[in-house]
Amino acid sequence: MTRVLVADDSLTVRRRLCEVLAGDPEIEVVGEATDGSQAVAMCAALRPDVMTMDMMMPLMSGLSATEYIMAHCPTPILVVSSSANRGELFRTYDALAAGAVDVLDKPAGGEAEGEWERQLVTLVKRVARIRVITHLRARLGTRPPRAADGTRAAGRLIALGASTGGPGAIVEVLRGLPAPLPVPVLVLLHIDEPFGIAFAEWLDAQTPHRVRVARDGEPLAALAGQVVTAAPRRHLVLRQGVLRLTDEPARHSCRPSVDRLFESVADECGAGASACLLTGMGRDGAAGLLRIRRAGGVTIAQDEASCVVYGMPREAALLGAAEQVLPLAEIGPALARAVQAVRPGELRT
Repeated sequence: MTRVLVADDSLTVRRRLCEVLAGDPEIEVVGEATDGSQAVAMCAALRPDVMTMDMMMPLMSGLSATEYIMAHCPTPILVVSSSANRGELFRTYDALAAGAVDVLDKPAGGEAEGEWERQLVTLVKRVARIRVITHLRARLGTRPPRAADGTRAAGRLIALGASTGGPGAIVEVLRGLPAPLPVPVLVLLHIDEPFGIAFAEWLDAQTPHRVRVARDGEPLAALAGQVVTAAPRRHLVLRQGVLRLTDEPARHSCRPSVDRLFESVADECGAGASACLLTGMGRDGAAGLLRIRRAGGVTIAQDEASCVVYGMPREAALLGAAEQVLPLAEIGPALARAVQAVRPGELRT
């Protein structure tokens, strides 16, 4: 039996969540919290297997409650919030970076009958099975100053892939890279479209690097020093030195797919590529990372102890795709070392 604590200040939303969850014979709703402060207290008292958490609540916001819970009584949290408000979107990313596992958009009314309800039950059961780790409160802090020391690198690009637990991991890796970098950094995160649209803007506010969403047809050579994120529901690939956004079939039920990105990077950049596979469920990215390693590139996988979900990196390690398996805190510096410093005029294109 999966024991669930529901936190939402709206009586209407709370009732719907409870009715849907209680309708599944494998789920027990053990409590309802009407504000963030109550959510913290009930989590400590009831120790549920999983929580659903709204972001906009009185007394203590859902973000503050998530930070406190993940620091003091780590519990798998599914954020159930609205994607219509940009401020709420950013709080959702902050909550994911603070340790929340996944996110589900509140129903907008246009869904097929029973679709949202099935998704809620599926996600609650999935999130409940994840072993979460303790996160320090306000671990991300504020964005570090942007350096301007003229550092240059010999590699052609860095590519990062992540899924569950990815927002916080990506921030930490990017903060470990010197700024400005003369190479592009391509970032792919599995996240649903309502929340994916603002990811780049949120990430830009968290790191010392300029971050934006990839645009179809951009030449790689023009992206030096920028962090470019995959667009929701479209594959991001590199072809003949140009970024392409495609609608090809999903890989491992994922679009965008880390495997598709990594494979194209291996084919285009070979030994000039440095890639890392971060926390995430499933096996997307493992085969692509192996292809990069076989092409002579630098390949890294996040280690089990620092992963929210040791799925994708584990598959890469089992395949022998990862040249190095490192704790999250060591990945950014390792990638920085992988792009060998040279004089600006010697930058390879």
